[in-house]
Amino acid sequence: MPRVRVVKVPYVSDNATKDGLNTPSETDVSRLIRAEVDTWQPRRGPDWPDILMRMAASGPSLWVVYTAASAALVVILFSAFLVGSYFQIGALGSPPVESQVHH
Repeated sequence: MPRVRVVKVPYVSDNATKDGLNTPSETDVSRLIRAEVDTWQPRRGPDWPDILMRMAASGPSLWVVYTAASAALVVILFSAFLVGSYFQIGALGSPPVESQVHH
């Protein structure tokens, strides 16, 4: 269940005065913000062993992960081979040599 954080805000009445709405001054707002920042305490960090255990329990089984990783590796290697062949990068044979043979 998520925690709800309560933040104190200045009360502004709904009654309009001749000068406009009753809004807090900049010093009041900065004082309230400073007070909130000064009293803030960090919450306890995540419980890593618990998170890792929950992920292991709720995640896919190992054979699914290994199969997907193997398929991704095959696709990556095949794509690299096709791109390398097209641009003749790392060709398996030596490049053709132009030569003129006189008869």
